[in-house]
Amino acid sequence: MTGTTKTDASVRVSRRRVLQGATFAAGAAAVGLLARPTSYAIAGNATKLRLSWTEFAACHSPVAFALANGIYAKHDLDVELFYQGSSGQTLVQSIATGKTDAGAGLLYDWIKPLEQGLEVKLFVGSHGGCTRLLASKASGVTTLEGLKGKTIVSYDVASPPKHSFQVALAKAGLDPERDVNWLNVPFDLVGESVNRGDADALAHLDPWAFAHKKKFDLVEVANTQTGFFDGAVCCVLGVNSAFLEANRDAIRRLAEANIEIHEYAAAHPDEIAKWFVENLNPGFPVEDIHEQVSSWVLHNHPVGKELQDQVKWAADDLALIKVLDPTTNSAELAARVTVDILA
Repeated sequence: MTGTTKTDASVRVSRRRVLQGATFAAGAAAVGLLARPTSYAIAGNATKLRLSWTEFAACHSPVAFALANGIYAKHDLDVELFYQGSSGQTLVQSIATGKTDAGAGLLYDWIKPLEQGLEVKLFVGSHGGCTRLLASKASGVTTLEGLKGKTIVSYDVASPPKHSFQVALAKAGLDPERDVNWLNVPFDLVGESVNRGDADALAHLDPWAFAHKKKFDLVEVANTQTGFFDGAVCCVLGVNSAFLEANRDAIRRLAEANIEIHEYAAAHPDEIAKWFVENLNPGFPVEDIHEQVSSWVLHNHPVGKELQDQVKWAADDLALIKVLDPTTNSAELAARVTVDILA
């Protein structure tokens, strides 16, 4: 793609989504379109690679944009996208079982299955900041500490947004179970629950979190780049271990392509937003998607030791809220489940 610049593994890195919801009618058609060969010539014997993604997640839009604009082909990859349903756990399992070869998912979705022996390696991060904690103005809440005694709504008892802000609450000195009340509702009722006064705040993912913030005039208390999450990576790529062993160079090229497209997205959020709205029909105005893409930390794509550190921190976080076995050695886990693909 004209104007795209390739970055290397030295790009800045720093310390540190279960998606559910209605599938868009146009989305299914879009997957079929994207799964067909691109119009870009592929040099040599390009490696075929089946990539899991979540089509209606705005933060995954650079993945589809890269395919449509020949970036993977430029890295000698013949990529086919597969939508594995709205659950992050389904996406993770699709890679572990060999239904797909690699894929992008929320780091908190990966950690527990990896602790339990999932045959997947994490190899590169993509971005941070796509998960938000929002409160109604009527609640008077503007800080994490102000949520004591309040009700927070999310869409699943174990959703990544819930886990993220349970961690933030614990680090702010609150008991994330006893000091707040959690309400679980269907995905499309999260915003309405706060608007009706059934909950004081919500924990959700973009693009829905951002849409609820604007529609219901909510206060952003935190996101996964503020406070304790400063520098955290949200979404990372994993690869089936057997596929990695047989195709290590292809996964290296996939990592390089992933870094390139997220650097491009950081510099051109308008293009990514316009492509997402025009091709995947998410039901949100292009201006809103543009603002969201601009708000994420798209330079945060750790590899090697930096990624290993982020996995360790994520494991420590999940142990703090009792999602992981407290006897798990987070450093050993992080070393076991990551691969330094650009070494």
